[in-house]
Amino acid sequence: MNLTTKYLGKTLRSPLVVSASPLSEEVGNIKRMEDAGASAVVLYSLFEEQINMEQRELHHHTTAGTESFAESLSYFPEQDDYRLGPEEYLNHIRKSKESVNIPIIPSLNGASLGGWTTFAKQMEQAGADALELNIYDIPTDINKTGEEVEQNYLDILKAVKSNVSIPVAIKLSPYFSNMANMGKRLADEGADGLVMFNRFYQPDIDLDELEVTPNVLLSSSSAMRLPMRWIAILKDRINADLAATSGIHSALDVIKMLMVGANVTMLNSTLLMKGIEHLKVIEDQLTVWMEIKEYESVEQMIGSMCYERVQNPAQYERAQYTKALTYYKL
Repeated sequence: MNLTTKYLGKTLRSPLVVSASPLSEEVGNIKRMEDAGASAVVLYSLFEEQINMEQRELHHHTTAGTESFAESLSYFPEQDDYRLGPEEYLNHIRKSKESVNIPIIPSLNGASLGGWTTFAKQMEQAGADALELNIYDIPTDINKTGEEVEQNYLDILKAVKSNVSIPVAIKLSPYFSNMANMGKRLADEGADGLVMFNRFYQPDIDLDELEVTPNVLLSSSSAMRLPMRWIAILKDRINADLAATSGIHSALDVIKMLMVGANVTMLNSTLLMKGIEHLKVIEDQLTVWMEIKEYESVEQMIGSMCYERVQNPAQYERAQYTKALTYYKL
């Protein structure tokens, strides 16, 4: 049984990739991921705010005393507000590469065009096999047009690509007026892969404290429907690899994503709930299913049910929506 697949210029032993999460903060966990069958690991994100904070602190210390008044240090956020800082993150890349034989993909998370994008080069120098660029942008300016929002994604991608020679995948949201066109534009601008989709964590209200609070909810398998549709639509129509993320909890979820066109399937919530070793369970179940259905390789499955190859592509369009509601019975 051949489980290998290709993603970002690498031949991976299987389509099972661990997505960015707190699990990758410990090198020991990354070794466990490799032992359990992970074919690559995306490290937890380094945020634009962390890099900018370090740059501001460096400027402060190198210019201290040049003014006639003391600057307030309270302007800077506490380091404890974030995980490991930029230098520690680079060391984590190096240690991870020394400890495992699978590709290590750092995650660079930002929202605006700026100097933080040059940090990608340092990640490459630290040994990164590829880079996942996670653009988490919530437009709140009511005067900002959709075209400006989309251009921001393209500008950030171009800035990062100009600084590195390793492959760059972009993790994006589904909130574009024409997702298919945006996928094509990103691929045309040099994105080596698209990771679909980013889960924007929605805020909640603490009614006792009357405060807006973060609310992190782990995914369920139902969350995979959205990326499954758009991966199916984009497969064979753009020049970029496709990674499925969000809602992948079982071997059946993996199989569905492969069939619509994903090169790899990224897992996080299921490992947080069931443990890193659950990777092995999913791989075993995938192998058994392929044997029963007489598939010889993962490559044979990839894209077999994408938009371009199914008998009725309208199943991925409005016709599916109409049929679902028309024939739904209480």
